[in-house]
Parts: sequence; structure tokens; C-alpha cells
Amino acid sequence: MPAVVSEIMSRNVIGLPPSASLAEARTLMQRHHIRHLPVLEQDKLVGLISQRDILAAQESSLEKGTNGAFLQNHTLAEIMISGVTTVSSRAGIREAALYLQKHKYGCLPVVDKGKLVGIVTDSDFVAVAIHLLEVLDNQLVDESTDDLDQDELELAPDARDYQDGSRDR
Repeated sequence: MPAVVSEIMSRNVIGLPPSASLAEARTLMQRHHIRHLPVLEQDKLVGLISQRDILAAQESSLEKGTNGAFLQNHTLAEIMISGVTTVSSRAGIREAALYLQKHKYGCLPVVDKGKLVGIVTDSDFVAVAIHLLEVLDNQLVDESTDDLDQDELELAPDARDYQDGSRDR
């Protein structure tokens, strides 16, 4: 059976309402070391905001000369991405990864029966790739040591000297 998104998604998703300020979102993202924040209204996903969205809004405010007050005085509803693409927790990991790559998304919120149940990010897929590479490396090491004939083992120069007991110790 193919692996599904629920096996790798983060379940403890932190979200904010559309009325939250950009400053609140930035602080929450920094505190929890996350780059994507679902925007929720009564547990329903209504949008998504990323670190990049906040940085772009902040840069725009600097050009206008409004400085730091901008993030405090503007809400997520003003810059959030609505109509967010989501994925089911039963979706295949491979298909979700291909979709992220094709569309250059950093995350996919995971929704079941209209409720946000998790989020899967590009970092989750990197963790899967690392795990698979480790499994592959272990298999290759196991196969190579299983196939070794004792005569094929190369011994260190000193070990060869002692192998037949011909050298004085």
C-alpha cells in the first residue's frame, strides 16, 4: 500500500484568524520556527500566509515610508492567499510531492471533511528523502558485505604480516 500524507504531515497546526495583525503572524512564525501559517475562521481554512508574504508586505511599506507600524496596522485578511489548494490526509505522498514541485508550493494544508487536520511542507518531503537515502545506503552496505568472500577482504599491511603468524611479535 502506498504511503499517505497523514504519515508525514504535522498535526499540531498553528493558525490565526483573518483579523490578526501581520505583526502577530510574524511573531508566531518566529517563535515556532515555521514558514507557513493557515488562516482559520471557526476551524475552517480561509487562507494561507507565508513568511515571504509578510516580508513582501514589509518591503512594500518601507518603500512607502510607513516603516514598522505597517505590520501592526494591517491584517492577514489583506494579504493572505485565499482559495488555497489543499490535500486529503489519504492522498499519496508521491502525488503530493509531485504537486508541490510542479507548482512550486512550500506547503499543502491537509483537510478532511472541511476541517484542517494538518499541514505537509517541503521540509517534510526532505525528511522522507533523507530517510529513504539512509535505507538505501544500509541496503547497499548489507548487500556488499553479504557478497564478500573472505579472500577478497583487504587487510591492513600489519594485519597481513600477522595473518600467517610468520612475523615476530
